[in-house]
Amino acid sequence: MGSSGDGTAGGGPGRGPVEAYPLHSSAADHTPKRREAVSGNGGVAVEQIGYRGPTACAAAGITYRQLDYWARTGLVEPSVRPAYGSGSQRLYSFRDVVVLKIVKRFLDTGVSLQNIRTAVQHLRERGFRDLERMTLMSDGATVYECSSPDEVHDLLQGGQGIFGIAVGVVWRDVESALSQLHGERIDTGETLVGHHPADELARRRNRAV
Repeated sequence: MGSSGDGTAGGGPGRGPVEAYPLHSSAADHTPKRREAVSGNGGVAVEQIGYRGPTACAAAGITYRQLDYWARTGLVEPSVRPAYGSGSQRLYSFRDVVVLKIVKRFLDTGVSLQNIRTAVQHLRERGFRDLERMTLMSDGATVYECSSPDEVHDLLQGGQGIFGIAVGVVWRDVESALSQLHGERIDTGETLVGHHPADELARRRNRAV
């Protein structure tokens, strides 16, 4: 891969050879885009489910103000349905919510907005299963993709990586959160009610009485 969005090259002075590469906006051009069916609420394929702004905020751990600002500035736009005028509702995909959570973590650690934009573009270009195996690391100036434990280790040994995000862990956190929240079928507009563990416990207790 090439340099990151801020022009920082991957082989700086004093850095040994590593198999982790700085992200570039065209870094994933060689990777075929895939559409993979993953079950969401009620067994509906995750690609057929959208989430409204408040739900996306709750799952990603961000404020609605952040969500609105990132959408208006093009940092993370809803891929299912943008807002059209007053009263319309944005609709975010599962992948969008994962990206929102990752952006929040990068911002909290001081990664530059330019590098976050590059990382967001990179994440959008990768297949679902690629994301589950990916670790993003940053030294504050550059964001790197690592796809194996050896790459993470080599990057740390080079003194470059000081902060890492295991995308698969974020994925599972978002998946768990969204399973308890309401979604919306993209094709029919039907509301998909989330499964809340406390509700299931109450039903079991009622059956036992």
